[in-house]
Amino acid sequence: MNNKKPLIMIGGGGHASVLADILMGQGREIIAVISPDDVSERPIFDGVAHFQSDDAIDKFSAADVKLVNGIGFLPRSPLRQKLYQRYSALGYEFETIIASDAYISPYASIAPSAQILTRGVIQTGATIGENTIINTGALVEHDCYISAHNHIAPNAVLCGQVTTGEGVFIGANATILQNISIKNDAIVAAGATLTMCLDKNTTHYPIRSTEKYT
Repeated sequence: MNNKKPLIMIGGGGHASVLADILMGQGREIIAVISPDDVSERPIFDGVAHFQSDDAIDKFSAADVKLVNGIGFLPRSPLRQKLYQRYSALGYEFETIIASDAYISPYASIAPSAQILTRGVIQTGATIGENTIINTGALVEHDCYISAHNHIAPNAVLCGQVTTGEGVFIGANATILQNISIKNDAIVAAGATLTMCLDKNTTHYPIRSTEKYT
């Protein structure tokens, strides 16, 4: 018997639908989706109540439901983080999501509200911060510290003892070598290999680009 609280999905796009698929596969109940966009073309939301305004969340008591942050993470976009902070301050709790086929070492630390998607791997000694996405097939190796509000995109590889600040975006198929530090709001572009520390608000591109840092 599932005694866990029903869920309200904030967002109705691609990231939200992936999360819904994971949660429904685990027997969780999503009672509403909050999105200004039409969700009728996403069958995963068939039969789920749809509200277009965030104000609809106020209809549900923070004691009775949990929220799911289904807003995707765009580099240096504050939307996902601001939404999380707004409703956390109002007393709502965001659900922690771990796909059934993800691997989480028993010696890793996963903050409440983090999202570990299909085939994500979190190795021993690693820490994943709140409201962070570890996307499909991403590998976070031993002793990494991934701060809050990060997005580690599909198939990214973080070797041992990588440290990130808040708001970091690591693109699909990027590789971060061991002992690298990445400061707040930095971006590692898709396919890039990072071999040195990255300063705040900078972007590292693949080597084939004529410009490595901006």
